[in-house]
Amino acid sequence: MAPNGQERRRFIRLEVPLKMSFVVEGEQIIRSETAKDISALGTRFQTKQKLDENKALEMKLELPDTPNPVHVKGKVAWVRKAGLEDGAPQEVGIEFIKIEEDNKNTLLKYLCDTIYKQSQ
Repeated sequence: MAPNGQERRRFIRLEVPLKMSFVVEGEQIIRSETAKDISALGTRFQTKQKLDENKALEMKLELPDTPNPVHVKGKVAWVRKAGLEDGAPQEVGIEFIKIEEDNKNTLLKYLCDTIYKQSQ
């Protein structure tokens, strides 16, 4: 939220858990997490793995009722601790920076369908 109390987001962020996997640029390790929320521009998740801001990622998002995962290139927009205790996971915000047209259409359809279902 902006200091004046108005929302700055351009798109609705949906709080839906989504399975995802990703590879950090320059690494070979496939990491799996669960996204906490998602919008047309990015996602947020928690991880015990260390991630640095501005790191590029290749991601696969598993959308319900979709046969193939959505492939997205993203970057770490922000990182913060999810708790005060030692060993607390990091909360990570990802900005989508590249998504092919067919993957974009699949993601946008999922987001629209989810918004519609939640409004029923």
